[in-house]
Amino acid sequence: MIRSLLILAAIVYGVSQLAVAQVKNFRPVTKEMLLNPSPSDWLMFSRTYNSQRFSPLDQINRQNVSQLRMVWSRGMMPGNHENIPLVHDGVMYVVNPQAVVQALDATNGDLIWEYKRTLPKDLGETINRAGRNRTMSIYEDLIFFAAPDGFVVALDARTGKLRWESKTQDYKNGTQHTAGAIVIDGKVLSGRGCGGAIETLNRSECSFIVAHDALTGKEVWRFYTTAAPGEPGGDTWGNTPEERRQASAWGLPGSFDPVRNLIYWGIANPKPHTRWARHNGIVDDIPQTAPAELYSNSTVALNSNTGKLKWYYQELPGDDWDMDHTHDRILIRTPINPDPNAVRWISSRIARGQERDVVVSIGDPGGIWIVDRDSGEFLWATPFPFDTPYFHVSKVDSETGKSYINWDQVMKTKDDKSTVCYSNQRSYAALAYSPKTNSLYAPYLDVCFERTFNANSEDMHQRRTIPRPGSDPNAPSGIMKINMATGQIQKFYSSKVDNRGAMLATAGDLIFWGDWDRRFRAFDADSGRILWETILAGNVENSTITYSVNGKQYVAVLTGDGTPKVPGNTTTISVFALP
Repeated sequence: MIRSLLILAAIVYGVSQLAVAQVKNFRPVTKEMLLNPSPSDWLMFSRTYNSQRFSPLDQINRQNVSQLRMVWSRGMMPGNHENIPLVHDGVMYVVNPQAVVQALDATNGDLIWEYKRTLPKDLGETINRAGRNRTMSIYEDLIFFAAPDGFVVALDARTGKLRWESKTQDYKNGTQHTAGAIVIDGKVLSGRGCGGAIETLNRSECSFIVAHDALTGKEVWRFYTTAAPGEPGGDTWGNTPEERRQASAWGLPGSFDPVRNLIYWGIANPKPHTRWARHNGIVDDIPQTAPAELYSNSTVALNSNTGKLKWYYQELPGDDWDMDHTHDRILIRTPINPDPNAVRWISSRIARGQERDVVVSIGDPGGIWIVDRDSGEFLWATPFPFDTPYFHVSKVDSETGKSYINWDQVMKTKDDKSTVCYSNQRSYAALAYSPKTNSLYAPYLDVCFERTFNANSEDMHQRRTIPRPGSDPNAPSGIMKINMATGQIQKFYSSKVDNRGAMLATAGDLIFWGDWDRRFRAFDADSGRILWETILAGNVENSTITYSVNGKQYVAVLTGDGTPKVPGNTTTISVFALP
């Protein structure tokens, strides 16, 4: 009898635990909420569709930020992570390494629910650093997660239970969900990276952006990021056959302009990494100027309803170095008045001082690019973080806006040795824009590639990272502040430490940023003066956000590297607030 009562009590306890293991009073997230989110929430990777990473919260400001204190921290699953959490109505949703999604009380870190995906045992044989997806998304009562086994997954936001899943690619060929997911106009969009050998992949397996109906998981459209023979742009690949045309959307997801109904997404480099390897040693099989190998290293503008291409702008034609003009496309409205002393390439057609709706991007290999949001018309561009003759683009035509590859640094024979800039100077760290200063804040790493021929490599070269010739050895990294009207670049902060941290701008006149030395700091948005700093349990990768619960503002940051480079690194969530 006693044993039966104990069993019954255990069952009742389990049921009660199950009953409370859910988000209470959940409020579905509507399209209107995504278009105009509450300042208290953080509903997508950069908070808003324009990817500005600007928060209107100002309870924490330049006058009181020095009083910030840690209010809670929580260890995460061990492994590689690059995730940016979400917050809605006081609940934080985060992806841990090993494909574990959690819902946490955003005021204290208590676990509400957890979803553990069962991954294939052979996943590690083809997927390097599985679970690197950078973003997740929320819509209605669903959380969307791009799983490392090739599925887009929808979870019940209240309980974490699986609602639907849709397979988009085969992990066995090395294709991985690195970009994560974003919900746009009722559809879940996801990008991916081409991780396998060139012989095992073709464009249909990794070179695409796909949209699924958010409520059912049914595929709505698919945009191929490389043009096939017979398609517009198909002739820009020279004699490369369709199955060898690769250029993925592995970086940060795209932005959305609801007025124009356009999605702006950055596409990565063509593979293999050298022209020599892609074109069997015939480096002039494609031209030195855009367009070449579309839509690699381009900004594409897609119709949200159909996925059809409206326009593209190619930042780097016929890449020779794995340069990756992918990651965030930031949408702003600004006067256009580039300073010729600060900006190398300026369109001859611009009306100076005129306000324009523009797309702003900074490539992984550097360079600032400004194009018109309606048409993709080139407005201005300049090397970033510093001007150098080794920059990967040598020219942008002021009349046509066409860019030219730096032909002097292209490997043309087996005896060539070259230096090209830059190398992973910003990686996938999300940038931030403050409308209060009309400035973009961007981390940088002042290093380049030195490259020689290697017949044993799939890419036909070997490379090593070197400091930029003429760079300051005491300040190889830091943050730049870029005036969006004039293009003037101001050194905001200098560091001796590598960095990958996402930027965050707030209405409190603050910029938050962390580095690989475990330092997390708040800067004055005008002067760059450090107003507060703390030491974390690990390095900062890509995660800083701010949100508010019951009128109290919090700043959250995740630590833990996407690559195992930092000894003693710890994967944690740390959250700060005023006393």
